[in-house]
Amino acid sequence: MLNTRLAAVFAAAAGAGAVYLGAHRLFNRVLIGMALDREEPALMKKALPLLSGGLSFGGDHVDKMKSKREEILAEAHEDVEIESFDGIRLVGHLYKRENAKRVLIAMHGWRSRWLYDFAAIWDFWRDEGCTVLCPEERAQGESGGDYMGFGLLERFDCLDWAKWVETNVAGGLPVYLTGDSMGAATILMTTGFADLPRCIHGVIADCGFTSPKAEFEHVVESNLHLPFVTHEKEADRMCKARIGMTSDAYSTLEAMKTNTRPILFIHGTDDHFVPARMSEENYAACKAPKELLLVEGADHAQSYIKDQERYEAAVREFFERYDYGKWTCENK
Repeated sequence: MLNTRLAAVFAAAAGAGAVYLGAHRLFNRVLIGMALDREEPALMKKALPLLSGGLSFGGDHVDKMKSKREEILAEAHEDVEIESFDGIRLVGHLYKRENAKRVLIAMHGWRSRWLYDFAAIWDFWRDEGCTVLCPEERAQGESGGDYMGFGLLERFDCLDWAKWVETNVAGGLPVYLTGDSMGAATILMTTGFADLPRCIHGVIADCGFTSPKAEFEHVVESNLHLPFVTHEKEADRMCKARIGMTSDAYSTLEAMKTNTRPILFIHGTDDHFVPARMSEENYAACKAPKELLLVEGADHAQSYIKDQERYEAAVREFFERYDYGKWTCENK
């Protein structure tokens, strides 16, 4: 049975439906719908503070970024398209820098947009001479698809974008995968592919989870204060019906067993949506060159805002170490 807090949030949707479906089944339908469906459930805005552990997605910083997003859109860029492995139209936005030093493939987070996730760090990327490709994740923004895959499907899309960049953009430049939240989990899972292009010199993963199932379990147990075991089987059934696989079909931990690319893991210690222990687990599992930056007091995807100086120093050092140093593509 749903607890008091959840009952208040889900009351509008439950109604008579709970009589027929049962509270736990209704809960799973809402939870999986929020997680995977392109169309945002009606309860999304009310439920999100509970799901995220109290994270606010508004505030002064977001307001300040509005002008930056408009500035980014006004910059010269190219809108590009590829087709996914399952026939979905995927859209990306390519910002080329004159005399670029490297290329970034930047994967945004769950129910977000690249303009929101990367506006704050955009000037740093520009100043560091980074050409940037910002794909729109499947079932989000301008890309096609009905369901998000929480990284399970997006890893295939990221691999295709990496191959596209190798052929059309890189021109011998080092390429890095970067992303936050679901985007971070996506790029970490992408490193598990044996045919990842050799031009990929490294990965910068900010607050990535270990697997969709682990993230669902954390949200249900820690943020909603419900026993995950009572929802697990039904949630997996619904997940498989939508995307063709269960929420534990693959994980970043599995990818770390075969990954050979250097990885910079970043996480805020006060992240209640994706706990910092998940980046610590990813770091421990990684057998390739690795670094871990924990930002004290930072909430979910807020590490750059909380400690811009340390964040930039860590990324700059990562670039300097893996652009053309002793570790090169020949070592992969």
